[in-house]
Amino acid sequence: MRTLIIALAIAAAVWMIAIIALVIAGRRTHAKELALLIPNLLSLLRGLIHDPRVGRFDKFLLVVAVAWVASPIDLIPEFIPVFGPLDDVVVVALILRRLVRHAGPELVSDHWRGDPDLMRKILKLVRAA
Repeated sequence: MRTLIIALAIAAAVWMIAIIALVIAGRRTHAKELALLIPNLLSLLRGLIHDPRVGRFDKFLLVVAVAWVASPIDLIPEFIPVFGPLDDVVVVALILRRLVRHAGPELVSDHWRGDPDLMRKILKLVRAA
């Protein structure tokens, strides 16, 4: 449990440093998006899980994505800079890619609460993969 708390503290510190660095660099919009990324992603996943247009298996995969991200057990430990969250990102990206291909990008965009331009970029990357 102590290792989890330390890992979360390090991840939060790196996240805050990145936000502060963006503000100092004059990129306030990017800093705001980074600060709101986790709440926006959780809102997206929650909205998709409760949406009747999403199939049962896709909902199951979304629950797996939430559990994977929340789980303290990772393929790559979270406290390793840059590479730590990589396994989480890959799992969520693969699940979103499947969802976009089966349900369409409009469904995902309907539940995104963040910057619409950011979602367009994410969907463009998902379609290209």
